[in-house]
Amino acid sequence: MHDRDESLTRWRLILGRTAEQQSPHFRLRPDAFQEMLPAGVGPQDLDHALEFVYDSARTGGTGDPTPYIPQWLEQIRTLFDADTLVMIQKDAFERRGLTQMLLQPELLQRLEPNIHLVSTLLTLRDQMPDEVKQTAREIIRSVVEEFRKKLENQVRQSVIGALQRNRHSPLRTARNIDWRTTVRKNLKHYLPEHKTIVPERVYFWANEKRFRDWQVIVLVDQSGSMANSAVHASLMAALFASLNVLDTRLVLFSTEVVDVSDYLNEDPVELLFNLQLGGGTDIAQAVAYGTTLIRQPEKCLFILITDLYEGGDPEALLQRLRFLKESKVHVLCLLALEEGKPAYDRTLARQVAALDIPTFASTPRKLLQVMETILKGANP
Repeated sequence: MHDRDESLTRWRLILGRTAEQQSPHFRLRPDAFQEMLPAGVGPQDLDHALEFVYDSARTGGTGDPTPYIPQWLEQIRTLFDADTLVMIQKDAFERRGLTQMLLQPELLQRLEPNIHLVSTLLTLRDQMPDEVKQTAREIIRSVVEEFRKKLENQVRQSVIGALQRNRHSPLRTARNIDWRTTVRKNLKHYLPEHKTIVPERVYFWANEKRFRDWQVIVLVDQSGSMANSAVHASLMAALFASLNVLDTRLVLFSTEVVDVSDYLNEDPVELLFNLQLGGGTDIAQAVAYGTTLIRQPEKCLFILITDLYEGGDPEALLQRLRFLKESKVHVLCLLALEEGKPAYDRTLARQVAALDIPTFASTPRKLLQVMETILKGANP
């Protein structure tokens, strides 16, 4: 296929079937993208799958889409890679109003597990029959496990590595030996004939209890627009708590404030089921509660995750954040904790940033990098 033909085909798929009515150049060629599509699948199949979600003429119809959904789910799994699949699936929920399909176990099992699906399931959990709840829990557990696999090692390296930096101790117990440093520092004492290192000095970590000097307080906005961020934040807090080197607190808020720190060392799925997604927002009230949890300001990382659409008193919020900053608390304001460009209150975000509080949208991995910098004693 020539570059011009390929470009026209791409535009035809973007614009939909109505483009053919405007110009014959937009007709789909039966051999289009054959080298990219799976065997037995043609461009019409690709067009049909996209049309189901994005074609305004079709979505304006009154027919029940449910009978076609299983076929469509199988089709998009064949046509798209995992990242594109997640995006199309998300758009289908929003554009086609397909959330009711999540109440059917046989359809639910066909969906690609991801954070957006988890937040949607949590929103619908009160409407779910018991048999659907069990399927939902299994899906949520698979997402939790995938999240843990992706980030657990980085969490350990970022957090424990930062806390252990330059913290060797004269306390000589076998369980406190820093094997990596001991081997690296004693390589010059390697005896080839014995294939052995005879260490001149053994290095020991400081007593683990001292690591818990640092406190991490995570305040998470549960309003509907922050649903994905709330799921990410809860799972990250659970990972922090599992390391047993940070005193971790997790506080969820809307117009009410709920401290769920006691759930952090339990099943992460149960932790997520404590989320109450949706509702209004009183950020100032949540910050006031979070302030009461602080033990040692200079050793406290206070992470506020919110889009800053304040339903309470913005001036009270700014006053409380200013107090935290002046108290030498390490404050971060995350406008979102996920990929993509978030919607947020830009005026209030500028005012928070003017307090010298880092105010930005972040991914979980970027947050870990910032935390590592702070825990090492540098400015983010």
